[in-house]
Amino acid sequence: MQNTSDENKGLTNKATIGFIVAAIVVVVLMVILGQRQKFAPVLEGSTAPDFTLPDLKGKMVKLSDYKGKVVFLNFWATWCKPCEEEIPSMQIMYDVLKKQSQNFVLLAVSVDSKGPDVVESFAKKYGVTFPILHDRKGYIKEVYKTTGVPETFIIDQNGVVAEKVWGPRNWNKRDSITTVLELLTNGPSTPDKYKSH
Repeated sequence: MQNTSDENKGLTNKATIGFIVAAIVVVVLMVILGQRQKFAPVLEGSTAPDFTLPDLKGKMVKLSDYKGKVVFLNFWATWCKPCEEEIPSMQIMYDVLKKQSQNFVLLAVSVDSKGPDVVESFAKKYGVTFPILHDRKGYIKEVYKTTGVPETFIIDQNGVVAEKVWGPRNWNKRDSITTVLELLTNGPSTPDKYKSH
């Protein structure tokens, strides 16, 4: 009788240890996969991560509210010289496309750590009228894995990144906005599998 009881205890201990080892393996795999996803850049063909950020007046703006529109998402900062050079051409593009289509949205995400007044005075200096959001803590910049500023994501009507642009560009040149014009004219060319995201 004693042997059977000892054997049962041994089996129970082995099962417990086996369960603990299996649980640890699952947790480790989840962490590894999570880290891999954490460092995966947001590239063309991937779904643009949703976010909510305040504009300079404190009104919360959510990216997914613009689904069905072409979104020009630009990360920038007041201290960034190439951004300063790029912004006037963004304003010209915005003025032209806003008149041509209700389906175009420009969101400029400032990654300045200083208060919104600094960003607002910069915007006034350059006559900026497009929406500026403030990622003061840099959370959204991290989500999008930006490597610097300026960095631009052109997001199609299904919420999928159609083009990613590193560095500044002269946005009032037609060949610079080919993707935007193509999306506004012909709609997204992304596969159906992205449409449900």
